[in-house]
Amino acid sequence: MNYQGYRWVHRRIARNTDSRTLICYITPKNVFTEVNSTTLKVVETGISNQQMLFLCAITNSFTLDWMIRQKVTTTLNMFYIYQLPVPRLTKNDRSFNNIVQRAAKLICTTPEFDELAQEVGLGSHQQGVTDETERAKLRAELDGIVAHLYGLTEDEFSYILTTFPIVNATVKEAALSAYRNFVPMFANSKIELTQK
Repeated sequence: MNYQGYRWVHRRIARNTDSRTLICYITPKNVFTEVNSTTLKVVETGISNQQMLFLCAITNSFTLDWMIRQKVTTTLNMFYIYQLPVPRLTKNDRSFNNIVQRAAKLICTTPEFDELAQEVGLGSHQQGVTDETERAKLRAELDGIVAHLYGLTEDEFSYILTTFPIVNATVKEAALSAYRNFVPMFANSKIELTQK
């Protein structure tokens, strides 16, 4: 049954005036969601749990949030999600694994996520990150990596960050700093994007 596996979910009621519009998560196994809630069922989509972690990280980024903010007014349904361009990476790609590992550390913080943690090589939820400073660092790194995946220049990413007036300036500066740190890793790389 659907509820017996991990599922990607997102907040449906979302305004482009909120601090963040696109907020996504992975539910633990055996957790029910509302009938009209918006979930992405792994079984029906054919994506693996690792790909779901990758998708969760990408969709929680400032870059994709900025894209969706151009379209959404109050309700964020799958119609909008399907229009988003998503980088096509595989588990053989270093960026894919870097993103999955960071996302798993942010999500796998309770025993309900032990199977998911084991699947991606974390061992258990005890390797998940609960320290707020370290969590903020991981989120900033994910934002920096994702901005590179979309081929953004530093000026473009900096502009995107200015469009989030409610987000704390230190959060935005950390994301921009992470972007700068990953410049060497993405030199001469090209990523294929597709609408998912």
